[in-house]
Amino acid sequence: MIFAANFKMNHTRASTKAYLDALNQKLASKRSEDRVFIFPPSTALDHYDGDFTIGAQNAYPEKNGAFTGEIGLDQLDEFGIKTILIGHSERRDILGEDQALIAQKFSYFKSKGFEIIYCIGEALEVREEGEDTVMVHLLSQFKGIDLAYEKLIIAYEPIWAIGTGRSAKVEEIASTHSTLKKHFDRPLLYGGSVKPANIKEITAIEGVDGVLVGSASLEVESFTEMIFC
Repeated sequence: MIFAANFKMNHTRASTKAYLDALNQKLASKRSEDRVFIFPPSTALDHYDGDFTIGAQNAYPEKNGAFTGEIGLDQLDEFGIKTILIGHSERRDILGEDQALIAQKFSYFKSKGFEIIYCIGEALEVREEGEDTVMVHLLSQFKGIDLAYEKLIIAYEPIWAIGTGRSAKVEEIASTHSTLKKHFDRPLLYGGSVKPANIKEITAIEGVDGVLVGSASLEVESFTEMIFC
């Protein structure tokens, strides 16, 4: 099982270090087959020792250059970062990243051998149109994405369930994951208001290979409770 924590615009360098120190102590007894990913804000990227993988929430698809406010391969290489989150709905919908830019990022970081957690998801109005419409929308988000890439992990996050406290129903997750799995043979995570109260029922769903956790991962006790569920 994969457990990925996306801190988004939360935590500082100091609080991230304290979090990871505490997490590492708890992970000493985790299941050997489980993998743990942490995506801190870019200001907290660093070399950290532990039984977890540190990834970048975002980066520009260049080594360096005149891209104000961005980080690139040089900055990631400094800390040995080889994992990145691409396609998150907040970058698509709030920050305006279109599929062409997302695919460009994917191709660039694929060429550099990064492990990529690639996010897809639909808005509530799409979900309300029915499963067929949902799948057309989700599959459109794979345009320009190499689904055979061996270092690809996919995360399905219904946008209407992110940060709302409302997770998708078990039946909705199971159906969507089952249909998606017909199109690729890569690990598939679920994200969207995952928390200690629902982690067991979500990870028990066939076709769910792990979770991408937002707000419930910000406290180390909450996140480790999910890892050891």
